[in-house]
Amino acid sequence: MPERLIGHVTHYYNRIGVAAIELVDTLRVGEKIHILGKTTDFIQTVTSMEENHCPIQIAEAGHAVGIRVGERVRKNDKVYIVEEN
Repeated sequence: MPERLIGHVTHYYNRIGVAAIELVDTLRVGEKIHILGKTTDFIQTVTSMEENHCPIQIAEAGHAVGIRVGERVRKNDKVYIVEEN
């Protein structure tokens, strides 16, 4: 499946399982993402997203958002949208 880079991880909050992501493209709740790094490689659907501790459905390029992730991520891991046909 084709993938498109949409951002990178800037921080991981271990206790709550949330990744802070700096976006370079639009991200929506419900989209499938691929997080990839030196020791990170998994695909998941975005089930919730927050900006400044407020739930949002869509985030634009240049925004920093928090998303709940199913696995540990690391700073500078790349985040891709999995584009399904």
